[in-house]
Amino acid sequence: MSGVDERTTVRPGRVPAGSAADVDVQGIVPTFVAPWPLPGRSWIDLVVVFVLAALGLLGFGAALSGTGFLLAGLGGLALGMGVGVASHALRLNALLTGLSTVLVFYVFGSALAMPSVATFAILPNLRTLGGISIGAVFGWKDFVTLQTPLSAPAYIMTLPYVAGMLVGVVSAVLAVRWLPRRPQVAVRCAVLLVGPTVLYALGVLLGTQTPFLAAVRGIAFALIALLWLGWRPGAGRGENAAASTTAVLRRKKIIGTAVLAAVAVVVGGGAAVVASPPTDSRFVLREVVTPPFDPLEYPSPLAGFREYTKDLAETKLFTATGLKPGDRIRLAAMDSYDGRLWTVSGPSTATDGSGAFELVGDHLPGPKLITAGSDRRVSIDITGYDDIWVPSVGYPSALTLDGKASERSEDIRYNAESGAAVITSGIGTGDDYEERTTTQAVPSDTALATTPTAAVELPPVTNIPDIVVAKASEFVGTETTPMGQLRAIEQTLRTTGFLSHGLASDSSPSRAGHGADRMSELFTRTPMVGDEEQYASAFALMARSLGYPARVVMGFAPEVTEGQGSVQVVGDDVTAWVEVPFEGYGWVAFSPTPDETEIPQDQDPKPKTEPQPQVRQPPRSDNLDDSLLTEASIDDGDDKDKNDGLVIPEWVWWLALIVGVPVSLYFIPLLAISGAKRRRTKRRRAGSGDRSAAGAWDELIDRYAELGYTVPPAATRSATASMLGAQEPEGATTLTVLAGTTDDVVFSGRDVDDTTADELWQRSEAEASRAQGALGWFARQRSRFRYRAKRSLVSRLQPSGSLARRAARDQRAAGRR
Repeated sequence: MSGVDERTTVRPGRVPAGSAADVDVQGIVPTFVAPWPLPGRSWIDLVVVFVLAALGLLGFGAALSGTGFLLAGLGGLALGMGVGVASHALRLNALLTGLSTVLVFYVFGSALAMPSVATFAILPNLRTLGGISIGAVFGWKDFVTLQTPLSAPAYIMTLPYVAGMLVGVVSAVLAVRWLPRRPQVAVRCAVLLVGPTVLYALGVLLGTQTPFLAAVRGIAFALIALLWLGWRPGAGRGENAAASTTAVLRRKKIIGTAVLAAVAVVVGGGAAVVASPPTDSRFVLREVVTPPFDPLEYPSPLAGFREYTKDLAETKLFTATGLKPGDRIRLAAMDSYDGRLWTVSGPSTATDGSGAFELVGDHLPGPKLITAGSDRRVSIDITGYDDIWVPSVGYPSALTLDGKASERSEDIRYNAESGAAVITSGIGTGDDYEERTTTQAVPSDTALATTPTAAVELPPVTNIPDIVVAKASEFVGTETTPMGQLRAIEQTLRTTGFLSHGLASDSSPSRAGHGADRMSELFTRTPMVGDEEQYASAFALMARSLGYPARVVMGFAPEVTEGQGSVQVVGDDVTAWVEVPFEGYGWVAFSPTPDETEIPQDQDPKPKTEPQPQVRQPPRSDNLDDSLLTEASIDDGDDKDKNDGLVIPEWVWWLALIVGVPVSLYFIPLLAISGAKRRRTKRRRAGSGDRSAAGAWDELIDRYAELGYTVPPAATRSATASMLGAQEPEGATTLTVLAGTTDDVVFSGRDVDDTTADELWQRSEAEASRAQGALGWFARQRSRFRYRAKRSLVSRLQPSGSLARRAARDQRAAGRR
């Protein structure tokens, strides 16, 4: 405020002792001026709450990988408490405290929750702002649906960050603003423990069946909480004890504390060891939540086999570097059959043999059943491939997306039991990635001669044609061991069948599909003709009919020579094989497809037939159920081609979300409050001249209150002007004049014209604008979110202008009489 000595400037809300306003309103205006700095008692409360909340945050360690969650959780907790303390010091209302929390959340969220993605590890960018926004809303869903330990998506640490911040803000506000103003009994002090308790319970519900130091954390939490409630001044009865008994009470407190601590450690620790419930009885949310990715929502990979051999035969799909001779590149493993298609198991039917697709980080979990062969470091550069299934070799242990694909690392889902990975947003031209992988060792038939198949549970197969079951019994012959029977089926299919992809250049037609009708046709037609799709499906169905767990795997088998650097994989390299698990060895591959040989033609001349008149043929009637017929694949075209309108880039939506949410939180309340203020002003300006003049004063007083000045709830206009003038010396004269003029207009009984009222309104608005400009920017912004429309008790009791004029006329008439 210009022209005023800084040493005598009074902040809004404070009244200098001994001033005129202090004399006028002493005992009338009870104001609460929060002490700053905080007293020692409040600091102790904050430290206790911080320690208890930190014990609750440790529970997130059961589900998260590494210790990064401590940085996010404890950082958010400290920031939240800082916002709560600042709210007390600056006297922020609930709205401004909430907006400050949101601002701090976005400013520091990148460094604490997503440091690996943040610019220079601390500065926010569009990706981190979008990530923490998503994590704050959907992070709980990732916690309970993804495979532990969680290291992805990148925003996974946002949940402990935002949970710690919310608990910190609420607990700090209660400790420094609510608790000191209330009788400090134990029940009210216990309210401060609600936040840390909720955080502790959240760590349990979002954790795993294996808790993180449950006994130690539980005993420490209970012991600290009980000791704090017992020792906190004002929380018990000992605070008001006489001085003569202080030493006795203190000695009893110390003895009681020691006994309580010893009992808590001995009894609590013993109970945790002796009476601890079994791990599987622990209730966690992830045990009752279904994983979000469902492969059944996507077409079966095997159903599109012929697309590769016909339409993409010469198309360069991707370039693979690091392969060795004999390596196969897998796409998906299908273990469920319903008479129509081999499919990848959905989350509702996933078993220990098929597993479920989970979001993973840089390091991928390994399968339960494997005999490790040699390691590979393979690089894939996509050139013409477009699907959700990620081409991979063996069982990857790490998968890193490079280039523009790195932005979609949070879309990776992996099935450890089958070694199959997907990118839910799709992988296409221009994407490249690198994987470290381990191949399955290939045991010899001698080693597996007497080895049983592993006890792996797979989803059931249904609607197997009877001829397939009969042929399986026929092909095994006299073999009795699992390997002997499986090799017999494999060799019979390879030696008696012929390979045909159904191309125009093939000497014999071969229908696509692997439904029940196609499987029956494979064995009833002479000669037996098909390609990898049909033979792998038939072999797997035969193995399952004999009780052996088998799955169909689709992928690519390019020609690789020793020492070859890069291999160009084309559609014609597509293949399918079958895997069966053996106890102690892992999944062993079988290839039942015949080599490409000339298909023999029928040499028997067909008898000549007399030409018959052409007649309309009746519809074909088959005994097979229509639900078992192979589906025809219909290409509906690319959905993008159907949208002729403007396609908005994804980053625009993210930018709108990141910017729009904070802007909406700021401007929507601001517009609502501004509208209410305009209606208040319009209402006060309406009516007769004396009413409008009184409304100008009321508007000015409300504007002062909204700026943060202390306004007496029940005082005359002169007393109000004196008190406000003490807080704002520059406006003292103007306020006194306006108060006197308003009193004269309201109580004189004269008719007040609109010109006089408008002049009072202009002077009051000018004074309100001047007072607002004298404050700092932050104080002015706070005033925009404040709304005061209550008239003081004195103004309510003052007669209106018409009543005042009527009273004056009555007095003049009485004088004449």
